[in-house]
Amino acid sequence: MSAHGYRRYVALGDSQTEGVGDGDDRTGLRGWADRLAEHLDRTGPGLRYANLAVRGRLAAAVRAEQLPAALALRPDLATVVAGVNDLLRPGFDADGTAGHLEAVFEALTAQGARVVTLTFPDVGRITPLARPLAPRVHALNERIREAAGRHGVTVAETARPEVVTDPRMWSADRLHASPLGHARIAAAVAEVLALPGSDDSWTRPLPPLPLPSGVRAAAGELVWAGSFLGPWIGRRLRGRSSGDGRAAKRPDLLPVG
Repeated sequence: MSAHGYRRYVALGDSQTEGVGDGDDRTGLRGWADRLAEHLDRTGPGLRYANLAVRGRLAAAVRAEQLPAALALRPDLATVVAGVNDLLRPGFDADGTAGHLEAVFEALTAQGARVVTLTFPDVGRITPLARPLAPRVHALNERIREAAGRHGVTVAETARPEVVTDPRMWSADRLHASPLGHARIAAAVAEVLALPGSDDSWTRPLPPLPLPSGVRAAAGELVWAGSFLGPWIGRRLRGRSSGDGRAAKRPDLLPVG
């Protein structure tokens, strides 16, 4: 028997859980869920792991497409992280988004799985142009906490530590975690699961960085808007998603190694 008791781990979600920002499509994506699976396997060899996440997916799609597959795999541990793609859409409905997530929580916990979810940092503290989204982030986080509480779901509060808005925690697009950010998310989930070797070190600040001048900061915002925000808006206007034509990278329960 493993030290933690988990033998079948299934991850559901969107690009963060798929691992975007930690590796690339040529060499392969790692991501926080892969890193968590590695931690689980180190402390309890024999773990089998599936990752059903697909970039661009809304909460409704996670419920419709990934939940049936997850239930068929009968996990004893599942992570469910989605909603950011929803809050970026013009017609964002916090209650509707959280309702889809709650349906996933309810179905997995009813089957006996331990379920973990996350809260999201204020993107306005990462990207000044995204400050108008702050009320949406807060609204979604509150509803996630409430839904989790109703179904015994564990919440890793990755929204709260100051370090989560350090630019080194984010990739160049400022929407996906960097390898360091993915490592910290994995450590946060490991801590709430009380896995052997876990602690709160993921919350600790990084060494200070010199502050950029006002000119450099403004130039950085313009480069980001042209390189990432513009193409994202273009996909929305065309009704396209970064996940179009993509399938889960790891649809079956397989040994971590």
